[in-house]
Amino acid sequence: MMTARFRELPWPEAPDGRPRRIGVELEMAGIPLETMAETVRNEFGGRIETGGAFLTRVLDTEFGTFEVELDALVLKDRRYREHLKRLGVDLDDQDSAALERWLAGAAGRIVPHEIVAPPVPLGVLPRLDRMRATLQRQGAQGTQAALLYAFGLQLNIEVHSLDAAWITSIVRAFVLLYEALVKVGEIDLARRLSPYIRPFPGGYVRHVLQSGYAPDITRLIDDYLEHNPTRNRPLDLLPLFAEIDRDRVMAAPVERSLVKPRPALHYRLPNCEIDDPNWTLARPFNGWAEVEHLAADRDRLEAAAAEYLRRPGQALGQFTDDWVRRIRDWF
Repeated sequence: MMTARFRELPWPEAPDGRPRRIGVELEMAGIPLETMAETVRNEFGGRIETGGAFLTRVLDTEFGTFEVELDALVLKDRRYREHLKRLGVDLDDQDSAALERWLAGAAGRIVPHEIVAPPVPLGVLPRLDRMRATLQRQGAQGTQAALLYAFGLQLNIEVHSLDAAWITSIVRAFVLLYEALVKVGEIDLARRLSPYIRPFPGGYVRHVLQSGYAPDITRLIDDYLEHNPTRNRPLDLLPLFAEIDRDRVMAAPVERSLVKPRPALHYRLPNCEIDDPNWTLARPFNGWAEVEHLAADRDRLEAAAAEYLRRPGQALGQFTDDWVRRIRDWF
């Protein structure tokens, strides 16, 4: 297997000077949780702990705990039991275990199985990609395997800085590159039609790209919450903003129970094409690296923003192949 090349980020350090880390979430089908957990353990060590039909953990690995789960909150929290009790159905342990196995099998055809990795140094990405290749050989199915498989790869990239200026540059670079990332990443139609990665509204895009936009952190958070009171964006900033100002974020009409504060950029856009032997984690990661390299080049960022706003179609937040070709010319 050819070793994938992961592009270096322009800012390698976290706010405290440590090397930046990344968390990876892989969604897939076609492979049991037990097999997924064994694959994690074979690469990173640790011990497997089963928490029922919907959740397995790999504890005490080199980097902490990996969670291997059926990604359906109502199943993991066993909230279906409450509904059954209201109907007069009270299951004993044996019946409950049998029902959970059946539910896991049925839901697994639509709801993804997911590996949630703890934050690891960026240099560990090739090992995560080796784990991905093993899962592919074992039969894991990804986004393209079925019409309903709106499976994704999610990256939680530790920030370089908590300063408003740095975060603003990332936001501006991302909205400029969004259409190119969709095009180059061939983001699946089922995923784009799903509610999980709705694009930033045109009003917000125009607002952050205007010349002289340099908010302090409070204004930056308020602007984001005004236009994006949801985690369902291709770049979800709610975890980061909750880390900076939890009360402000939790006072907004957001999905409070699902927002987990952390100093990371939650990049939700990419497909998980794990069943394609030619796909690697480097492809979506390197797309993210383009965002950071544009953010790091102030002159290029300002020029791209000005050009974007001069185009009538772009000012309306519309997708055009012409802009995708133009922005790719920058690279």
